Amino acid sequence: MTGEHDVKAIEQLHEGFNHLRNELNKVIVGQDEVVEQLLTALFAGGHCLLVGVPGLAKTLIVRTLAQALSLDFSRVQFTPDLMPADITGTEVIQEDRSSGERSFRFLAGPVFANIVLADEINRTPPKTQAALLEAMQEQQVTIGGERHELPKPFFVLATQNPIEQEGTYPLPEAQLDRFMFEVRIDYPNEDAEMQIVKQTTSDFVPQVKPTLDAEQIKNYAQLVRRVPVADHLVRYALQLVRQTRVGRAAVPEIVEKYLSWGAGPRASQYLVLAAKARAALFGRMCVGTEDIQAVALPVLRHRMIANFNAEADGITTDAIVEHLLQNTNVEPSSDP
Repeated sequence: MTGEHDVKAIEQLHEGFNHLRNELNKVIVGQDEVVEQLLTALFAGGHCLLVGVPGLAKTLIVRTLAQALSLDFSRVQFTPDLMPADITGTEVIQEDRSSGERSFRFLAGPVFANIVLADEINRTPPKTQAALLEAMQEQQVTIGGERHELPKPFFVLATQNPIEQEGTYPLPEAQLDRFMFEVRIDYPNEDAEMQIVKQTTSDFVPQVKPTLDAEQIKNYAQLVRRVPVADHLVRYALQLVRQTRVGRAAVPEIVEKYLSWGAGPRASQYLVLAAKARAALFGRMCVGTEDIQAVALPVLRHRMIANFNAEADGITTDAIVEHLLQNTNVEPSSDP
């Protein structure tokens, strides 16, 4: 059950969420759904992969988010010649001028920040991509056999260009699975694009005011985990995930025909945790069906592998998730 203290904290989180969105909307125009998904993942403690063509403000969104949250921010431009040490840091030999003694000193890399923007992550080889794996999963890096804790909170927000694949290195499934959300950024509508053009071609520079600090974000992340969720909704999340697994019982025909691999258990965990975060952000004291449905696409779309039939027929993983959402019933609990 949610205690009285938690109820007040959720109300404060809801107010902070609205304030935060207002600050972000000063700079980010026409991407309300993207902003909502990013904040949901952030308060759930997850990492995000942002996918969109150039010019859709992916980098600007992340940088503005860091400003509005008063967090340390670093940006890494991924290139083919980037080495793992360029991300995590390295040990250098330092000489004491007074004694002449030499010792190793660790120089922290850009991963030692609260928000790390991995720009065009698919442009660097797998060896360097893998340098993020330990950081994303364990929130630490190991250099020279010594572990170095990363600052908390810690979020990796990576960007990827979906249309230019020549000379790129697609992320392996093991790394994709560590991203809570894959957030798709689409073109803005006409009114939003007009506002963007007017705003960016004038001398007006919007000022984003910090709203939340690192300590508040950590506390709210713990609060999110205490948000209750009914067993039948957990079962609903499980059904959505388990129906993506090819070759299992009661799998829909569309899955058998168009998928070669489905989502793993981490998808179920992230569905429930992200739904908890979304419910808290909107000021609700428990998870609703709409919360799970709202996060299903960003959680599942990158955890399913489409086969040749899907490519030939123009069927995307998004279309499969939408089909599952329309055809999976929520069975209410029979408890009194």
